[in-house]
Amino acid sequence: MSDYTNAIEIKGVTKKYDGFTLDNISFDVPKGSIMGFIGQNGAGKTTTIHGILNIIPLNAGTVSILGMDHIKDEQAIKERIAVVFDEMPFHDLFTAADMGRIFKGLYPRWDDAAYQQNLDRFQLPQKKKIGQFSKGMKMKLQIACALSHGADLLIMDEATTGLDPVIRNEILDMFLEYLQDEGHSILMSSHITSDLEKIADSVTFIDRGKILLSGYKDDVLASHGIIKCTKSDYKDLDPADLVSTRLTDFGAEAMVSDRAAAARKYSGLVIDPAALDEIMVYYVNRKKKEWS
Repeated sequence: MSDYTNAIEIKGVTKKYDGFTLDNISFDVPKGSIMGFIGQNGAGKTTTIHGILNIIPLNAGTVSILGMDHIKDEQAIKERIAVVFDEMPFHDLFTAADMGRIFKGLYPRWDDAAYQQNLDRFQLPQKKKIGQFSKGMKMKLQIACALSHGADLLIMDEATTGLDPVIRNEILDMFLEYLQDEGHSILMSSHITSDLEKIADSVTFIDRGKILLSGYKDDVLASHGIIKCTKSDYKDLDPADLVSTRLTDFGAEAMVSDRAAAARKYSGLVIDPAALDEIMVYYVNRKKKEWS
């Protein structure tokens, strides 16, 4: 197998639908890391993932997975990756034991012992029909399967949506354990930014089919800030320095993408750190410039 630096490399990917375009997007998922792929519902996260997996044909661009071409080497790639979707792809009439037998026939590196361990850890019954599982149990079963065939890359599409915080934390812990092996990588799409703030090494933010920013999470958080000021102070800010501004009854909260430069330029004003969900909201409103 070819050696590679990035688990996924996406270059100039475009997909046109009536009313929506995935617009010339490029980003890399570094090997051995978790990338959080964030954006509102409908921003293009699932379309991107379907393009990476060759579920939909692309209009332009290239995708490399584990150093291989996503179309030419599709079979070899799919043996070495695991995908977890928001919706359960397994039939309601099957049981967890049935899924083990099915996957054993599909994956050369399937590990029965690991699967049993994962089922035990998640307290999933072997013989109960999947149709009787709760949403959380279904998600755990998908993840138990995904982590049982020696995959080098996990791709998760909104995998923690609709789960209670206890189950979400359990799943996030499993992902961190999976990453203890430096050859393992994860691309995790979500609009639950608090999950990604806990575990992601890097983030890519998509909005309306365009990539707005992509980089190491700590750098993204360190470079952004929110200036909280009175309306009269706000009038003195240069609009070119601002991503967008939330106007409140008491004043203004303006996001800057270069916190250090803003701190030098507006030394009298307080600049608070910004969380990922705040960064997302301010960027989504960037065309309005001012919102409340």
